[in-house]
Amino acid sequence: MKYIFYINILICFSSVTMSAQKAVTPKPGSDSLSLGVIINKVISSYPSVLKAEQEIEYANARIGLAKSAYYPNVDLSASYSHIGPTSQITIPEMGTFSLYPADNYSATLNYNQVLYDFGKTEKNVAMENLNKGLAKLSVEQLKQRLSINIAANYYSLLFLKEAIIIKNQELANLNEHLLFVKKRAATGSATDFEILTTSVRISNIENQKTDLLSSLQIQQTLMNSFLGEPQNNNLVLMKDIKNEEITAPVDVLIASALSQRDEIKIADQKGQISGLRSKIVDSQNNPSFSFFASGGLKNGYIPDLSVPKINYAVGVGFKLPIFDAYRSKYSKVQVNAEIKSTEADKELVKRGIINEIVECRVNVEATFKKVKQSELQLMQASRAYSLAETSFKAGSLTNLDLLDSETALAESRLFLMKTRIDYSLSLIKLKIALGERIY
Repeated sequence: MKYIFYINILICFSSVTMSAQKAVTPKPGSDSLSLGVIINKVISSYPSVLKAEQEIEYANARIGLAKSAYYPNVDLSASYSHIGPTSQITIPEMGTFSLYPADNYSATLNYNQVLYDFGKTEKNVAMENLNKGLAKLSVEQLKQRLSINIAANYYSLLFLKEAIIIKNQELANLNEHLLFVKKRAATGSATDFEILTTSVRISNIENQKTDLLSSLQIQQTLMNSFLGEPQNNNLVLMKDIKNEEITAPVDVLIASALSQRDEIKIADQKGQISGLRSKIVDSQNNPSFSFFASGGLKNGYIPDLSVPKINYAVGVGFKLPIFDAYRSKYSKVQVNAEIKSTEADKELVKRGIINEIVECRVNVEATFKKVKQSELQLMQASRAYSLAETSFKAGSLTNLDLLDSETALAESRLFLMKTRIDYSLSLIKLKIALGERIY
């Protein structure tokens, strides 16, 4: 049957949404939930989003670590050592003297500060800031992917709920028709064949309704899983059906997408990171100037070796790498390969976005035409059923023809709902393809 085909399509949209965690949904009897409310609630507590946001905190920590090179290193050291034998010197008529004491005490405060490293620290900090921006873009990209999965699940639920309402109305009409046929059969105006035909139709609709209820339970479980609610929680959904029409040409949509899509921004960010990494490699062998100072107490000074005395040391240092075993050379080769790879990735992303925009634009146009055609089809089916019902009561139409007309009317209503949902989902996909936020 056609309705099974519709259900399978919608279930495929949301079959990738089997894992979700906690969020808050209203209790039964509260206001219905729109698509936007559901998306916002899910992404505010979805585990993968929370995990991705921790990458931002990780990036903040790396920025702090990179900036730590601007600050001095200060430490306090203390030691005690007993040595033996101690060296002694004897001077005639003056006695014997120890050159250093057997018990040695020392306490020192050390201070080290890099004065200038020719931009190495500055470049490291800049690269970590770029990595943080990349982490933020990755979170946004994840939210977009999550949003489309939620939307597919949401519209599956809307379709199934509406389909069950249509089947209930169809069953009510068939049961009423069955009573009418039985009354006619009692007077000899109808045959047992008409009664059996109607009963078979009722049984068939009951089976369809059972399939719809099973699919509804599955889709509702998926949505409750998204929201972190009990599986049997009955969700009340608002009919958030989109009806706006997209009139912008494809080239305008493509230009907008290439300026807004997170994938392009991520590719640009990766390119900047690779370029900065190349500069960092170039600066690896730059010299550095540093300042050091230390001071404290220490014994072992002549003439009284056992008395601790204040001591200090102050100076500057200079370090110039001369040979690094070709590490800089091969790091440069590696970074250059990474830059070319990033450029190729960006080109692939651009082509993928262009294809996606064209596909989404075509789908929006096609589903919009289907909506208009379905509205006309429903109007025609409704009129045909009305005429068939009048003809049947007048005896000029068979029971089977009337049932066929009623089935066509029900399927037209179901198909109209399906095309409207397809159009809504196509619009959302196009907006996401353009880089717009739907959360």
